[in-house]
Amino acid sequence: MILVTGATGHIGNVLVRKLLERGESVRVLILPGEDCNPIQGLKLERVWGDVLDLESLTVACRDIHVVYHLAGMISIMPGPNEQVRRVNVEGTCNVIRAARQAGVRRLVYTSSIHAIARAPHGVQIDESIPYDPEHALSAYDRSKAQASLEVLRAVRKGLDAVVVCPTGVIGPYDFRRSEMGHIIFNSMRGKPQVSVDGAYDFVDVRDVAEGLILAGEKGRCGENYILSGERLSLRQLVALTQEFTGKQSYLLQLPMRLAQALARFAPLYYRLSKSKPLFTPYALATVASNSNISSAKAQQELGYRPRSLRETIADAVAWFRRKE
Repeated sequence: MILVTGATGHIGNVLVRKLLERGESVRVLILPGEDCNPIQGLKLERVWGDVLDLESLTVACRDIHVVYHLAGMISIMPGPNEQVRRVNVEGTCNVIRAARQAGVRRLVYTSSIHAIARAPHGVQIDESIPYDPEHALSAYDRSKAQASLEVLRAVRKGLDAVVVCPTGVIGPYDFRRSEMGHIIFNSMRGKPQVSVDGAYDFVDVRDVAEGLILAGEKGRCGENYILSGERLSLRQLVALTQEFTGKQSYLLQLPMRLAQALARFAPLYYRLSKSKPLFTPYALATVASNSNISSAKAQQELGYRPRSLRETIADAVAWFRRKE
């Protein structure tokens, strides 16, 4: 049997679907009170628990041979965040302890491309670049780097584990509307959009889920695998969405310096309005950063094959339409 933590998230619910399609028996760890709509109707074994509760993880790991650990907190807000650190770092340490106690055959940890040290423009980002919690841009980046290092430290103590680092994840089954999901959805409805002259590497959520499965089956113990897709500007993302919907929306592209100046006030607005953060200094730094990211290692060792983002966006649009 396979255990998936974070199964209700974007990657998690797609991973679960793929595992079930392959005929696997799947158990999921569900946080009490969590919205289970993303996995509604799927034939799963549910265990209620929390990655911060070692006892519940010990129960969840019984009779499990592979654990896919995806549960975590994402934040693009500036400043320290103790809850992000606890969930992402202490939670991962608890998963490691529970997996060891249960004799789990393999742990597949979903890290992030942002856990890797940011490389300057002109440098290709691959697995040779280390995790760097000391110079991380945000609490989230730092926590994912620290958690990745904890997994690799456990490998040196005998745990069979691999670490997978996806880039910017987009695509269908985005029940909670990720940052990029919001942009696609708003473009579908013809809403005015504000953008900057930036781009990043985005990857289809279904390819990430497939890459996780491949890492579980073929990944070398103690190795890291980047799952990247295709570099796309925010303007291209909006344009492709409009192409598939036939709707046009006004796109205001701000100069990066002006956007950075305005973004300094954004965190306060999001805290006061309690709305989902989209336009923050961290988000701007990401789309302005080096996004020359290689998945060559995953392709060579795992057989990972990312699809065209044109297909991804078309399928995301179709999925959002069905959910309207």
